[in-house]
Amino acid sequence: MRKLYYMGLESYEARYTLQLTEWNRRVFDRRGLDVVYVPGTTIDNTQAISVGQVLDAHGRSYFAMSQMMNLVQMMKNGDVTAEDVIYFEDMFQPGFESLGYIMNQIPKEQCPRIYVRCLAQAIDPDDFVHVWGLQKWMNLYEQMVNEMVAFSGGAVLATNEEMVAHMRIAGWTAPIYNISGLAFGKDEVLGRIGGKENIRPFDSRPRRVGFAARFDQEKQPGFFMDLIEMYGELTPEPCEFAIYSGGPLRSNNPEYVERARRMEAQGKLKIFDNISKNEYYAHLNNTRVLFNCALQDWVSNTVSEADTLGCNVLYPAYRSFPETFANDPNRLYVPWSIDDAYHKMCNLLQTPHHNMGLISDWNNGTVDRIIDIITGQGTQWDRSGPRYRDHVPHEKYQVVKIEK
Repeated sequence: MRKLYYMGLESYEARYTLQLTEWNRRVFDRRGLDVVYVPGTTIDNTQAISVGQVLDAHGRSYFAMSQMMNLVQMMKNGDVTAEDVIYFEDMFQPGFESLGYIMNQIPKEQCPRIYVRCLAQAIDPDDFVHVWGLQKWMNLYEQMVNEMVAFSGGAVLATNEEMVAHMRIAGWTAPIYNISGLAFGKDEVLGRIGGKENIRPFDSRPRRVGFAARFDQEKQPGFFMDLIEMYGELTPEPCEFAIYSGGPLRSNNPEYVERARRMEAQGKLKIFDNISKNEYYAHLNNTRVLFNCALQDWVSNTVSEADTLGCNVLYPAYRSFPETFANDPNRLYVPWSIDDAYHKMCNLLQTPHHNMGLISDWNNGTVDRIIDIITGQGTQWDRSGPRYRDHVPHEKYQVVKIEK
């Protein structure tokens, strides 16, 4: 590979995209890559999601198309060659079809390889595309991307083995690799609290359980609120429950927000919304357990952040999470058993887990795995053959086993 053309995402204060390019940049520099960060233009300077759930509908389209214009100009100028790679942080990139339009009309030996990272897409039955009816055309878009990626000699990058399976049953035709995680920069996160030495000792933290997922239906915030009610009925020992949100608390099911506000008024729940990333990390540094009950997360940046900052993490044993947690029975609960979630949460409120820090260490290596794949050194992550399910039960990293 001569050059890597990096097609990053626009920055949002309330989302992980605020740090995503920097997390990648640090690894690219350490690995000595020649990288071109293809610029895009933001639609405004709010860094806010006004329309949509994950990224702003207008902002994503505007930024992506302006980015594609810049990439096409580079291709026109002859800056992009067959020895180069174009890497898209998101498979959905408005204007992507222009690459096929160009590459089918130039000599194939001049075509760069294309790699795209799948964040969810229509292969995920709980993705927002199914809430708004986008799947009627999104699966056709995905077929187009598969054809163009395969034509270029590139690949689609899945975040875990379960996503690979969803891609395969959807009939995706491009080569597929499992990067087994999300891009993450552990040192950058620690730097936002002033370094590892500023992680607050577990025993000095309040008995607090946090919830940091979006409040949309696929994250099942109602289950979290049910758990709060259950704890209040069964346990005399006080415990704080808190919601952390980078923007205003909102949901594609307004009943969740209404219930949360009622519980806040009753003193059962604290809501910290419109908080900055640094404020969020300060809250995590004052929390004992981060709880998740999502139907759809595909690894989740929240687990890496909390695991970095000294929190225990409790997630459902569902889809990507067994792989993310290396099949840890103490920090995974039976979906959707509120009894199991309750008992494991109570245990995790007592002491720090003996494998704390290993999840974030593993995700801290995700960008390295991506580079290995792009440069032909990551064949062990290839899931293009018929035996892709052989990899599901095996831990991706070594953990400490404690005999009961």
